[in-house]
Amino acid sequence: MRHGTQHADVATAELETALAGGPFHVALRAAITARGLPLQRVQHHLSRYGVKVGVTSLSYWQQGARRPQRPESLRAVRALEEILQLPDESLIRLLAKADERCDPQRPTGRSYRSLVEASGVLERLLAELESPLDGGLHTLGHHELVRIGAHRELLARESHHIVRAYKDGVDRYVAVHHGDPGCAPERTAVRALENCRTGRVRWHHDTGVLVAELLFDTRLRAGDTFLFRYGFEDGTAGASSEYVRGFGFPGGQYALQVRFAEETLPVRCHRFTQHSAAAPRSGRQELSLSGRHRSVHLVEPRVRSGIVGIGWDWE
Repeated sequence: MRHGTQHADVATAELETALAGGPFHVALRAAITARGLPLQRVQHHLSRYGVKVGVTSLSYWQQGARRPQRPESLRAVRALEEILQLPDESLIRLLAKADERCDPQRPTGRSYRSLVEASGVLERLLAELESPLDGGLHTLGHHELVRIGAHRELLARESHHIVRAYKDGVDRYVAVHHGDPGCAPERTAVRALENCRTGRVRWHHDTGVLVAELLFDTRLRAGDTFLFRYGFEDGTAGASSEYVRGFGFPGGQYALQVRFAEETLPVRCHRFTQHSAAAPRSGRQELSLSGRHRSVHLVEPRVRSGIVGIGWDWE
């Protein structure tokens, strides 16, 4: 009995050390060991939280062979904190810290830590609105215009959406705005511009995340298409250096245009892609800035889940 107690004490001490200093995979392995759970039981507990993760993935995570990256995987990490009786955000913080060490070149404005924190906030805000992320709609086309102001700030953005309902009764869309670091989402205005009106709006100041209901005033049937246009007026943060658009689901065409104020133009612009927030950036391609129109753009004929964006450098 005494030997078993000593073993438990050692496992607990190793867990406390791993949670304090990481890395993520060591802390996860220590937590699973301390609780005495085989991976099959961990997987079973996760399924009760509505999260599907394979035993092989869990094994890779605790070996450090792979890191959780996709939104479903990040939900699993949060569930693991509860299942393994760990402090809130303890594993998530280690995951973010590991990524920042592996990719020190990542711009601080859109660090993995900030994106992970924002994803958790987004889930809570969507839950408040009782809305899933896709809301019963497939995106057929999305044209987005981002305007950068005279002080280099993200001044506003406008979206023109074409969607198709895949179930009956859909009557709204929940738009998400993630402002630049230092923004004040409570001062960001939501504009319903065409074929919709503004419903409930929720925000979280620290992460700069805002979600807004856009009500269609009609109920779509499965197969119906719908066009609507909306925008956000921001301008509450400092100099902006990129605009990032994340896609949780595959979709149709996406076009992003960034237009700069006449008084201040960047010296160079480029596009990039990421498979996920934790993945390295790839697909970098220089973009020519049109002097007359003061804008650059990209077009994705069919989007896949992941991230696309445009970045720019000031003098």
